[in-house]
Amino acid sequence: MSTSEPPAWPHCAHGTDAADPVGCRGIHVPGYTECLAHLAGADRDAYLAGLTPGASIDHRGTTFTDSLLIALLNALRDSVTGHPRLGDAGFESATFKGDAWFASATFEGYAGFGAATFEGTAGFASATFEGTTWFTSATFEGDARFGSATFEGDAGFGSATFKGDAWFVSATFKGDAWFVSATFEGTAWFGAATCKGDAWFVSATFKGDAWFESATFEGDAGFASATFEGDAGFASATFEGDAGFGSATFNGDARFASATFNGDARFASATFVKADQFGPLVCAGQLVLSGAMFGSPVTLSFAARHLECRRARWSSTAEIRLRYATVDFAHAVFEYPLTIAAELDPFVLNDGRPLAEDLFPSAYDPGVRVASLRGVDAAHLVLADLDLWECLFTGTVHLDQLRLEGACTFNTAPPAVHWRRWPPVRFTERRVLAEEHHWRASQPGAVQGWVLGTGRAGPLQLAPVYRALRKAFEDGKHEPGAADFYYGEMEMRRHADDIPRSERGLLTAYWALSGYGLRASRALAWLGIAMLLTIVLLMAFGLAQDTPKQTATGAVPPGGGKVTFEIGKDDPQNPTGDRFTGKRFEKALNVTLDSVVFRSSGQDLTTAGSYIEMTSRFTEPVLLGLAVLAIRNRVKR
Repeated sequence: MSTSEPPAWPHCAHGTDAADPVGCRGIHVPGYTECLAHLAGADRDAYLAGLTPGASIDHRGTTFTDSLLIALLNALRDSVTGHPRLGDAGFESATFKGDAWFASATFEGYAGFGAATFEGTAGFASATFEGTTWFTSATFEGDARFGSATFEGDAGFGSATFKGDAWFVSATFKGDAWFVSATFEGTAWFGAATCKGDAWFVSATFKGDAWFESATFEGDAGFASATFEGDAGFASATFEGDAGFGSATFNGDARFASATFNGDARFASATFVKADQFGPLVCAGQLVLSGAMFGSPVTLSFAARHLECRRARWSSTAEIRLRYATVDFAHAVFEYPLTIAAELDPFVLNDGRPLAEDLFPSAYDPGVRVASLRGVDAAHLVLADLDLWECLFTGTVHLDQLRLEGACTFNTAPPAVHWRRWPPVRFTERRVLAEEHHWRASQPGAVQGWVLGTGRAGPLQLAPVYRALRKAFEDGKHEPGAADFYYGEMEMRRHADDIPRSERGLLTAYWALSGYGLRASRALAWLGIAMLLTIVLLMAFGLAQDTPKQTATGAVPPGGGKVTFEIGKDDPQNPTGDRFTGKRFEKALNVTLDSVVFRSSGQDLTTAGSYIEMTSRFTEPVLLGLAVLAIRNRVKR
């Protein structure tokens, strides 16, 4: 209300002049034409004498001195309790020149202090507000003391200004508490306060420190767009409903150690300028840090069911230590090394006590699962002891520079042989990406065991992902893991649409013969088949019927002299009769075994047998080499 405009109630108008055409804005005392401050002494005494404890009063716009307020409260003082007892109390736009002591007073009805000005200390310690209470747009130029006060109805402090310290220690708000757009220029103390309804500090400004240690919020707590210019202390606070800190700004420390969130905790787009530690805290619902910004080195410690960090930004080094959580880290941005690690044991507080995790059942898995790393630049990312079974990697940048520490586990291929299709399919256990699961499960005729999911990436997109992860494993000297991702890369290349048919045929042959040089059993099986086939063919067509006989021919010169002989050998004869005898099997086996190691057997072979031996000496050593290569890839460091 403008100072040049008259109030909405009949006002005293005392002191009206050209500079102030409105004059005193105090409401008329019932039966008089002056406000209580300008009422004559005898009339004032008569009015006060007529008041009884529990009476309703209306002194809007009135200016109170210390003595006038004391006289009013004495008139309303209960003789049994010794404390003032008021019915409806209207103090809107009132001005309290000195200290205003309403300590232990009881407001049985509506308590209105909207736009009131407290020039000294406002003392409401242990006061009880049984009805609705409004301090909207009130100005507290000194300290505001509401310690142990009880608000049984709604309490509104919207747009209020606290220029001194604000004490709400151990206060109880049984209804909703509204501090929307309030300004706290001094320290705000809400330690051990209890709010049974909703608590709204939306757009509030805390220019000093704000202490909410051990406070209990039984309803929702809204701190959206609040500004904490000093330290924000929520240690051991309990939020039984949802807590919203969206777009809040923490210029000092953000102390949430041992805080408990029974519902969701939303810090979306919040800014942490200098906080070096956030947590450890417990959140039974969703902990949202999407769009949040961290400006200094920070350690985040959470025991949460779900952590969402989409598009969060870190401008310095950071470490995120987690328990129980499923993490969505899609499109997060960080310019310096960042570590996401699973904490195997409960978090330990600064005083040495373990963080209580009563919100999580004892049987619940404390492991940490990563849901997505899409859009992340992984050049500075370290993952330690995480479950990556359902992690989506497509779109991750510099994935080959990702560091995996500890026991990071990936999804696996379906086990066993699937006979209820033609041809039958057997999958060897290997590390696979969740997105390969999603793609294979979406294909017509997919076998049971592949899991359909949200990923829509195909072989063309997955091949470079497998290639990058293979390099990351190789750089970490984890060759078996690198071998699994090499297998996945080759599988995606074989199924991709961007390669020529000839190359796809070559990859298919490589896969069928030895599993891309990684399946020793497959190569050995083919080697056994090739050797058995070679033996059978040699016995049937390759070995000669009998050992060719050698003959020597020559002529004796007339009159004697040197005789010259020519030694000839009969051509090997094709076998006839019984070809599959023990003796022929032994010869065929020797030829075959010699062929495996590129050695000539020296046996007498038919023309067909020579070609069979040449083919064997080409194919079987290759299969043996593939088997040796596969074994080496599985046991290499």
